[in-house]
Formats: sequence, structure tokens, C-alpha cells
Amino acid sequence: MRVEYHPAIEQEIQEIVDYYNKVVDGLGTEFLKEFDKQVAKIVDMPYRWNAVEKGIRRSLMRRFPYVIYFRVVSKDLLRITVVKHQRRHPRLGVGRK
Repeated sequence: MRVEYHPAIEQEIQEIVDYYNKVVDGLGTEFLKEFDKQVAKIVDMPYRWNAVEKGIRRSLMRRFPYVIYFRVVSKDLLRITVVKHQRRHPRLGVGRK
């Protein structure tokens, strides 16, 4: 399955990585590794994750307090739409396509 990312994802990820690297040197890299592992799990079993709205599913990261929202666009395409802290408003970014 191919993975697409919403255009805003790159900036969101970079901000998270920069923040964690300021907290502890190298922690941003650990976040990025964990994010990649979580995306691989999503790709492996996309329907395993809870649907929060029609067509939108979410996956909670284990080590970091972030949630990944995604859509299964077709049988061979998955689109990551939002990466946000769990304490952010639940509707933030849900309307992204």
C-alpha cells in the first residue's frame, strides 16, 4: 500500500522533532523513528484502528502523546492527514482531505 501525506504534515513533524530535540538531544529522532513505525503498523492493518468519523481513522502513538489521523483512499492508497498532540482539540484537522 502506498502512503501519501497531507502537505501540512511535513511542517507538523518538523515542529515536533525540533521541540523534542530542544528538550533532550536526539529525542526528536526517536519521535521520528516511532512515527515511522506507527505508520508501518497502520499500513499493515489500516482497518484495525478506530474510526472517528466517516472515512477518518486514528492511531495513537505508544511512546509519545500524539495521534495520527488517516484515510484509506483506495485498496492501494492510504493518506496521513493529521499528526497532533493528544491534548489538542479533537476536531483539529479532521476536515483535511
